Amino acid sequence: MLDACAELVDEVGYEGLTTTLLAERAEVAIGSVYQFFPDKRAIVQALTLRNMEAYLERLASSWAGGSFADWWDGVDAAIDEYIAMHRTVPGFRTLHFGDVVDVHLLDEERDNNAVIAGRVTHVLIEQFGVAETARLRFAMEIAVEAADALIKLAFRRDPDGDDTVLGEAKALIREYLHRHVDA
Repeated sequence: MLDACAELVDEVGYEGLTTTLLAERAEVAIGSVYQFFPDKRAIVQALTLRNMEAYLERLASSWAGGSFADWWDGVDAAIDEYIAMHRTVPGFRTLHFGDVVDVHLLDEERDNNAVIAGRVTHVLIEQFGVAETARLRFAMEIAVEAADALIKLAFRRDPDGDDTVLGEAKALIREYLHRHVDA
């Protein structure tokens, strides 16, 4: 059902998604949809959580190789994975990490981008030995918000992602974080 949801979200958007359409696409009875999900928000939340887990698994795999010389290579890899998911994962371009549905979809207290920023910050601390500071956490939240906005812009300008905007986004985030992490 989640795969069918991802396809439909790309085709009709979140607003156009209905449980009836989902049941038809997944070739299941509507009762089967409601057996697992009380409404479309719950279905999209499950899809978003699956995407978040896939993103974090992809990052962990990328970072586990230990092939990065410095923390900024890890940040570049995080941005590259986000871009790759926009290009290849059905439903991701529309839903991202759930902000289309609810900015607190992943955590009741923190918005979705703050959750992502926290995860990336944790990896920078654990894997790259970056000092854990309030300044780092704040800077990473700003960086994630900026990257998210610029990547969305790149995909609005070009369905495959405007490479010029994507390159500028990476450069901007790297330079911004250098000022805060290396200071």
